[in-house]
Amino acid sequence: MNDSRAGTQARSEDLVDVPALVTAYFTGVPDPEDPDQQVVFGTSGHRGSSLRTAFNETHILATTQAICDYRKAQGYDGPLFLGADTHALSAPATATAIEVLVANDVTVLVDERDGFTPTPAVSLAILAANGGRTAGAGLADGIVVTPSHNPPSDGGFKYNPPHGGPADSEATRTIADRANALIRDGLSGVRRVPHARARAACTGYDFLGAYVEELPHVLDIDAVRAAGVRIGADPLGGASVGYWGEIAERLRLDLTVVNPAVDPTWRFMTLDWDGKIRMDCSSPSAMASLIGRKDEYDIATGNDADSDRHGIVTPDAGLMNPNHYLAVAIGHLFGGARPDWPESARIGKTLVSSSMIDRVAESLGKPLVEVPVGFKWFVPGLLDGSFGFGGEESAGASFLRRDGSTWTTDKDGILLALLASEIVAVTEQTPSQLYASLVAEHGDPAYARIDAAATREQKAKLAALSPDDVGATELAGEPITAKLTEAPGNGAAVGGLKVTTESAWFAARPSGTEDVYKIYAESFRGADHLHLVQEEAREVVAAALEG
Repeated sequence: MNDSRAGTQARSEDLVDVPALVTAYFTGVPDPEDPDQQVVFGTSGHRGSSLRTAFNETHILATTQAICDYRKAQGYDGPLFLGADTHALSAPATATAIEVLVANDVTVLVDERDGFTPTPAVSLAILAANGGRTAGAGLADGIVVTPSHNPPSDGGFKYNPPHGGPADSEATRTIADRANALIRDGLSGVRRVPHARARAACTGYDFLGAYVEELPHVLDIDAVRAAGVRIGADPLGGASVGYWGEIAERLRLDLTVVNPAVDPTWRFMTLDWDGKIRMDCSSPSAMASLIGRKDEYDIATGNDADSDRHGIVTPDAGLMNPNHYLAVAIGHLFGGARPDWPESARIGKTLVSSSMIDRVAESLGKPLVEVPVGFKWFVPGLLDGSFGFGGEESAGASFLRRDGSTWTTDKDGILLALLASEIVAVTEQTPSQLYASLVAEHGDPAYARIDAAATREQKAKLAALSPDDVGATELAGEPITAKLTEAPGNGAAVGGLKVTTESAWFAARPSGTEDVYKIYAESFRGADHLHLVQEEAREVVAAALEG
């Protein structure tokens, strides 16, 4: 249920106490035996708040040393690209990381403007430095200091190896285990130099220039400019704040930066569904301000704090559902807009993304690959060009350059936002109008996600289920056609369960940060049928957990 103030302007009492937050970063000492205070890498790095002793200097000292140990063991001896977003904890965490990196003789490349760095700009820099190589001497990698769209009280720290994308599970497990061991040992294995010396040893890198100059190689910028598409871009106070103005100027686009403000309290935000400040550009509540200005632009877009997610606002429909936009983007890119892409280029989707994507892929005659949740599963395909597009339901995606070569191997919210302008320019229709055409052709799916309470033990059991643990044969009046605990696209464990019928499906996955499991569900038979699917999904999962 939404908070009564969702979508309204934040008040003073909603704002984080930044001095207290930063003080806690330096003074809080985590309990190494408390699971809530350990280093834990989710799908996008370690996240937490210093106020809960979950993101403190101790964590960053240990994690950075663990990354140094990992890259040395892997033979990665090239430069490390270090980027950070606008969260209050990002600056102190960046300072800590630099002290450890330099002490370990790592060449550190930081933004030459002392500005903020979007995740896709770091991915692009790593790929450019490595020139397509993932083995051999001199390989570069990166760290992005960001908790993504999380509230202002949170910090985040994620590692991108030489392939430029999110680190895989083996790498993050190794890094987290080493970091927690260092914390238990009182940081005795951490190398560190004074900050002034560390900062002086860093080298400046033009992340912004390298990113913006390459955009015409991945998007039809000429078409956008010629059509005079009026674009409104809202960085939501995040790392793309310095990028959008440069994109407008350097590429000569009719683009307005809707809100150029940066404030670590995010006082200009409207509250998310639960009454918290959260920079979720796929949330109608968090995006309420931009939605209110939808008639001022042909297309309006928002990004989260590290700019790896996108939100698309059209004058005729407001904020698009992320699944809807992914389907439209795929239809546009594979439907003729990229004639130089390999004919064999595949479409990648996560198993909790809309089945509308499946129907679009089938109508285009293009192969579809369904993978577990997490953008890391798209990295190999985006790197070798076998995936033309990889996207996930949480508004994260990337795709190939126009010539079929690699762009980024991490999510790129700026790219997907600009693609919406290309779609308007080329088709003379908004993405929401194009989605209406897809609905007319393939049906109108109802999609939702709900949470259900679960203990740690139940979450662990859910993650380890096998198809044989599910005794049900029907779901919401239809025969079950598949019970999946491995993704059909690559055979990897999904860390949960997906059940499908001819016109509906649900997937249940344990939360990595809360004592709940998440139920994603979709039905092409309307909202009432979706509710029935959700109700029976709870029963199916409960029975499996009790069995």
